[in-house]
Amino acid sequence: MEVADWVFFALGLGALIAGAELLVRGASWIAAALGISPLVVGLTVVAYGTSSPEFAVSVLSSLAGQGDMALGNVVGSNIFNVLFILGASAVIAPLAVSQQLVRFDVPVLIGVSIFPVLFGLGGTITRMEGAFLLFGALVYTAALIRLGRRRREEESVPSSDSPGAEDRRVPAWGWNLALVVVGLALLVLGSRWMVQAAVSFAQALGVSELVIGLTVVAAGTSLPEVATSVVATLRREPDLAVGNVVGSNIFNILAVLGATALVAPSGTPVSPGVLRFDLPVMIAVAVACLPVFASGHRIARWEGFLFLGYYAAYAGLVVLEAARHDALPFVRLALLWFVLPLTAVTLGVVGFRSLWGKNE
Repeated sequence: MEVADWVFFALGLGALIAGAELLVRGASWIAAALGISPLVVGLTVVAYGTSSPEFAVSVLSSLAGQGDMALGNVVGSNIFNVLFILGASAVIAPLAVSQQLVRFDVPVLIGVSIFPVLFGLGGTITRMEGAFLLFGALVYTAALIRLGRRRREEESVPSSDSPGAEDRRVPAWGWNLALVVVGLALLVLGSRWMVQAAVSFAQALGVSELVIGLTVVAAGTSLPEVATSVVATLRREPDLAVGNVVGSNIFNILAVLGATALVAPSGTPVSPGVLRFDLPVMIAVAVACLPVFASGHRIARWEGFLFLGYYAAYAGLVVLEAARHDALPFVRLALLWFVLPLTAVTLGVVGFRSLWGKNE
C-alpha cells in the first residue's frame, strides 16, 4: 500500500462529504422554490446525478468488452443501495417514508427489477432490450414530473419553509444551481478517488479481481448515494435520503443497464451464476422495501440494523463463493432456510399490525 493511495482515500472522503452537503442544500432550496416535493427531486435530479458513477463505469466496461463487470456493477450497486445505505441512514435516525413511495415508486422498482431476469434467460440482454429499458427511464421520469405538478396544483397554499419572493431572484437561483452542480462534481470525483484507493488496498491484500468487482467497485460507485443519503438524514430531509436510493436503483436498471446493453455490439452477457443468485437477491431486496416502507410509513432503527446485517451476509457469500470456501453450502442453507423465512415472518407481522392499527 503506497502513501498516494492513502492520500487519494482521504481526499475522496473529504470530497464526498463536501459534495453531499452542497448537493442536499441546493436541491432542498430548488425543491422549495419550485413548489416540488423534496421526494421528486430526490427521485430525479439527486438520484440520477449520484448514479453517474454507475453509468460511467458500466458503459465504459461494456465498451471494453467487460460485460460481466458492467452487469455486476448495476446489480451489486442496487443491493448495496438498499441494504447498506438505507440501513445506515435508518440506524442514524428512523426515516419517514412518503405514501408516493409505497403506492408508486417501490412497485415500479419491483417491476423493473424483474426485467433483467426475464431478458437474461437467453444469456444476453440484447440491444433491442436495452433500448426498451432506456425508453422506460424516459416514461418513468415523465410520470414523476406529472405527479409532481399534480401534487403542486393540489397544494395551493405554499409551505412555510419555502423561499420567499426575495429569495427567488436570479442570484439565488444561480447560487443554488451552482451548489447542485459542484456537489455532483465533487461526489463523482470523490468516489473515483476512493474506488482507486480501495482497489489498490484489495489488491495489496491479495483479494481476487472478481471479489473486487462485486464488492469494492459496486460499493464504490454507490459512495455518492451513501454520502447524500447520510447527509440528508442528518439534515432531517428523509424524502431526499429515501428518494435518492429508490430513484438511483430504478435509474440503474432502466438507464444504466439499458445504455450498457445498447452500446455493446452483442448486448450484455448474463452469466448463469448472476442469473441464479445475484439477480434474485436484487429482486428480493426490492420486494423487501414494500413491507418495511408500509409499516408505519417509516424505516425503524431495528429495520436499519436488519438491512445492514443482510448486506454483511450477502458480501460474505460473495467472498466465500469466489474463494470456493468449504463453509459456503452451510452458510447458504442457513440463510435460505432460517434467516430469510424468519425475517419474512417478522416483517409480515409488523406490516399486519400496522394495517390492523389503521383500521381500528
